Amino acid sequence: MTTLQVNGRVHEVSCEPHETLAEVLRDRLGLLGVKVSCGEGECGSCTVLLDGEPATSCLMLAVQAEGREITTIEGIGTEDDLHPIQQAFIDKHGFQCGFCTPGVILSAKALIEKNPQPTAGDVAEALNGHICRCGAYPQIIDSVLSAAERMGDRCECES
Repeated sequence: MTTLQVNGRVHEVSCEPHETLAEVLRDRLGLLGVKVSCGEGECGSCTVLLDGEPATSCLMLAVQAEGREITTIEGIGTEDDLHPIQQAFIDKHGFQCGFCTPGVILSAKALIEKNPQPTAGDVAEALNGHICRCGAYPQIIDSVLSAAERMGDRCECES
């Protein structure tokens, strides 16, 4: 048995030593927001946060994530209460087909937590390795910048 802490909950899962984190998250825990496209760590669609840092879950064995905090797109907002980054992607049209969007949003979240006022260049660098087959890069960058602004405003209001 492998113990995984995913989206704030502890899960005991039976998995084979060769199974990737992406496979276990999708197939055992039903977290379908973790997309698998290339299976080689090149496209970013399988990105999750591992202890707050972006990680390609298709390249990591599930057993390697034991004892670490895993966050998937399902762990940052709900249908009724979207995370500000999710809402910004809707408002700024930062997605088209949506396949890359969960991984992009998680990488953006990690960026904004480290750098609350990123530039467009910072966003482009942080999202390097995410492939958007629809070519929505300008809208993605606008979405992340808008989210950072909103999150900064929200933090100031809560202080």
